[in-house]
Amino acid sequence: MTGIPVGGVVDTVEFTVEAGKIREFARATFTEDPRHAAGELATATHSVVTGHYRDQRGFVARLGLAIERIVVGSVSWEYERPLIAGDRLVATRRVEADTVREGRTGAMRFVTLATSFTDAAGETALVQREVLIERPAS
Repeated sequence: MTGIPVGGVVDTVEFTVEAGKIREFARATFTEDPRHAAGELATATHSVVTGHYRDQRGFVARLGLAIERIVVGSVSWEYERPLIAGDRLVATRRVEADTVREGRTGAMRFVTLATSFTDAAGETALVQREVLIERPAS
């Protein structure tokens, strides 16, 4: 395997939780909670907006993955507190695990990434985990 070692930082982005984005997520997820619809309280998956701030091709290349063979295996969120409009967050993504397993069609690589979202006080508000699966080359 090549790329960033386990524990290494993949990338860091900063962003503000915007009321307009909260409303967009609320519409997209059909939430009926008036706090989401009003753009006050972020929905459970709001942290995925960090993808708009990242160099997606760059981080995949730094991990040594072939982008055309990647699928997202899973995403999970552990909230320490709700995200609210106006939160200024720093999202630091690290490699948590990097393994290879033999599958029916060949070796598959599983890269687990954990992103910690810290607020202006330096407190962790949320940890998002995602597993990227690199399918075997054909």
